[in-house]
Amino acid sequence: MRVLGINAIFHDPAAALVVDGRIVAAAEEERFSRRKHGKRPVAFSAWELPELAAAWCLSAAGLEPGDLDAVAYSYDPALCGDDLGESDPWEWLRVEYALRAPQFLATALPGLDPGAVRFVPHHVAHAASAGLAMPYREDAAVLVLDGRGESASHLAGVYRDGYLTPLYAQRLPHSLGLLYEDLTRHLGFQHSSDEYKVMALASYGAARHLPLLRELVRANGDGGFTVEPIAWHTLAKPRAAGEEITGEHADLAASVQTRLEEVLLDLARWTYEAAGGPRVLAMAGGTALNCVANARIAAEGPFDHVWVQPAAGDAGTALGAALHLARASGPRPEPMPGVALGRGWSDDEIEAELRRAALPFSRPDSIAAEAARVLAGNGIVAWFQGRAEYGPRALGHRSLLAHPGDPDTTRRMNDVKGREQFRPIAPMVRAERAAEVFEGVLPSPYMLFVHTVRPRWRDRIPAVVHVDGTARVQTVDSADEPLVARMLAEFDRLTGLPVVVNTSLNTAGRPMVDTPREAMELFGSAPVDLLAIGPYAVHRAESFR
Repeated sequence: MRVLGINAIFHDPAAALVVDGRIVAAAEEERFSRRKHGKRPVAFSAWELPELAAAWCLSAAGLEPGDLDAVAYSYDPALCGDDLGESDPWEWLRVEYALRAPQFLATALPGLDPGAVRFVPHHVAHAASAGLAMPYREDAAVLVLDGRGESASHLAGVYRDGYLTPLYAQRLPHSLGLLYEDLTRHLGFQHSSDEYKVMALASYGAARHLPLLRELVRANGDGGFTVEPIAWHTLAKPRAAGEEITGEHADLAASVQTRLEEVLLDLARWTYEAAGGPRVLAMAGGTALNCVANARIAAEGPFDHVWVQPAAGDAGTALGAALHLARASGPRPEPMPGVALGRGWSDDEIEAELRRAALPFSRPDSIAAEAARVLAGNGIVAWFQGRAEYGPRALGHRSLLAHPGDPDTTRRMNDVKGREQFRPIAPMVRAERAAEVFEGVLPSPYMLFVHTVRPRWRDRIPAVVHVDGTARVQTVDSADEPLVARMLAEFDRLTGLPVVVNTSLNTAGRPMVDTPREAMELFGSAPVDLLAIGPYAVHRAESFR
């Protein structure tokens, strides 16, 4: 059974390929088109398909479009209500484009039979991306929250033997995801893109609007919730992009963030009871990228394990839709093997690109040891290794690395990337030493929970400690990521620190680097000391004398 999954309808277009229950490839269109998030999140863009990502997925498996048994499109226009146009007068256009998706796909992928295209409900695709991809092979509750699907913004359910039983779906216009998007827009950031900036900003504020928000945003006790209209301008002055961020902006962010966490906890507890008390909660949807809320659900909720889809946003619905159809037609699919599902290059291909660029390079005995040496000397390393990550987090394949012990590292890294200075940078840590340094969900291989930094370590790794004493941690296990683990072990030997700063290999407003050429372009335009690309080392001092 060969199933290609497609996400195209809202934002973050992506493609994923599942063959005989095994996830073969998955990638976001932005990594190919170099357009952040692939397209604008408006109805006018609903026709745009992840053509490049889909073509690559097929090529990676040696397939032609005609070889596919099915194409799973993560939106079902038949589920759209007649009243949706009340909130968006252009909703009919989005639905019309979705109805014509089989013909659009057949044009984009010559040889594809339009009849092979199947519509999978948006939130079912989200749910499958978590409940079918998780490593736990047992019954699990599933919780999906985002801005919106066809006519709902939330799905609570339970997976039994790999089949989903929905328990509750919250209909629009009530939406926790759209609430956070509205706040993001009010604070001068790009909605459906910069919500993580609001989450970071919340740590600087006080939740002084919480009493009002508890009246306006509330769980109903039946599995759903209510979001009343909020007069944002009465709580904080609207901010235009580029304007100063004030204390009232931070306070509003803190208030909404706290209320979001409280309501999510209520929904998680209801889902636990309605699902019959399973040990595991699987989460997906854009709201599941809120790692502060995830940590609170894990700490205060009733579940033994909380597993969040690494590509929890809409890009992940491409994978979920494919997994859903695969399960409908055959055995339960295999768990997600990790996030390294995108493009990769052989050593010979990388060397050819370096020679084409006429960059001086060497092949050290160990690129991991070479990178650790530069990091120990307080250098910045661009780390390009293996297949690209699927999802928004850089997890040791397309990363910028730095020394966590220098308090000035945060400023330097934000300058390199062109980011706001209030934004934190995250640590990767050796899995075997993570509990010494951090408290929270461990292991945490996908950087989807925040952790408390233990007090005795805060002065030793100040660059990764956020203003509230937390850090968004990635644990690295040598069995899963041997090269990154070797680099961390060597850095630990040189410095006594099992932690390295890890942020995505890109600059502000651009997708993560995906190809050797893009890695070299970033290296040439930013103050990076070492490009560790495959087994090769490119030093700035030698390249730009």
